[in-house]
Amino acid sequence: MNFLAKAAVAAVSMSFATQAVATEWNVSVWGKRRAFTEHVEKLAELVSAKTNGDFTINVSYGGLSKNRENLDGISIGAFEMAQFCAGYHRDKNRAITVLELPFLGVETLAQEVAVSHALYAHPAVTEEMAQWNAKILMTSPMPQYNLVGTGEPRDELSEFEGMRVRATGGIGAAFKAVGGVPTSVTATEAFQAMDSGVVDTVAFAQHAHLAFGTINEADWWTANLNPGTVNCPIVVNVDAYDALSDAEKEALDSSIPEAIDHYLANYGELLKKWDSILEEKKVTKVEISEEQLAEFRKVAADPIRDQWIKDMSAQGLPAQELYDLVVSTLAKAKMAN
Repeated sequence: MNFLAKAAVAAVSMSFATQAVATEWNVSVWGKRRAFTEHVEKLAELVSAKTNGDFTINVSYGGLSKNRENLDGISIGAFEMAQFCAGYHRDKNRAITVLELPFLGVETLAQEVAVSHALYAHPAVTEEMAQWNAKILMTSPMPQYNLVGTGEPRDELSEFEGMRVRATGGIGAAFKAVGGVPTSVTATEAFQAMDSGVVDTVAFAQHAHLAFGTINEADWWTANLNPGTVNCPIVVNVDAYDALSDAEKEALDSSIPEAIDHYLANYGELLKKWDSILEEKKVTKVEISEEQLAEFRKVAADPIRDQWIKDMSAQGLPAQELYDLVVSTLAKAKMAN
């Protein structure tokens, strides 16, 4: 074989070798790129940079799976990483639903990160996720949810009677406790539900009201109802994670704090602009009286928490321990702030 032929074979061999060592992951999220997915985008950017492009993470917005089926996709290895929300399938991720209990008292996104990550490290959570061949990487912290609605503003609990509200998890349970009628349509279905009159109100964090267009249908917004939020982790397929080289694991794991910091900074900018967005879209800002809020907490917080602890304990989970971990971590986070 002549020199050129040998060189060509060597080049092809090197090409195959390069392809063999390159790692490519697919991530299943939904909707479109927004504040809720910025940490995933940042993680992909950082991992690629740290590995000189040898480990790439491709973010797919709805092209790989429906949002309610992301955990199932992870379990069968249909993709390597995904985002899901606990309220979409509470029976599959029971332990983390403690974070969706109403009126936990979380005040900032940083506090949400602290309580979520502390809970994710609990053996009950890691064991339950392992049943789906999943490992939680990080949370997707969101502010307290609030309502947008049509028609006359609802600023008293009596006006929630019969109110059809898009709300999942503990938030849905809270509205049900005061006479509301919750429906758990997905985020991507919320605008259509509001537009067609299936629901009167939608409970979302600010970014979602923008991203899914519900703010464009709204006449009013509850500025301080703050009944709770949903918990939406980023998970990876265990087999895919275990197959990474030590250098790739280091690139991935070490990028999580910076990805979260980027998310928090980006979301903070959105919150600064929120009042001007309401004004621009002519949405009335509604303040609920402290008296009404106290009544809401009385009716919804303690009974729903106690029922959750009872139900989850009956299913074999250390429910009281999980709840206490959230409370103690939140107290520490508030002191640190």
